[in-house]
Amino acid sequence: MNRAVIPSSIAPPAANYAHAVVTEGASKWLHTSGVVPVRPDGTVPGEVGEQAEVVWANIAAMLDEAGMRPADIVSVTTYAVVGEPLADVMAARDRFLGGRKVASTLVTVPALAQPAWRMEIAVVAAA
Repeated sequence: MNRAVIPSSIAPPAANYAHAVVTEGASKWLHTSGVVPVRPDGTVPGEVGEQAEVVWANIAAMLDEAGMRPADIVSVTTYAVVGEPLADVMAARDRFLGGRKVASTLVTVPALAQPAWRMEIAVVAAA
């Protein structure tokens, strides 16, 4: 139902993502807000790599509540504060997606809504 679109007639993606994802026959969609690195107890880890793990755990909980799974994700938009190690953020994404390529955008920003937040992610899933 969800298939990566990576045309051979254009340059390959710059990292581990698909240029686009086509979805056919979906009956359920999930659009998240920006998911932030706040644990259920209200704490926020200090390191961006740990924050990424918390964000993906929060996304997993949303998918589960919606009756969906990580394989249903078709698009990821990541916001990271300038200067943070982006490799840690991307590695957490790749682990969560199990190597699947989805449409993915990474944006660096000067700050997020709360100073402790070093990154946040929004996803779209289709099933």
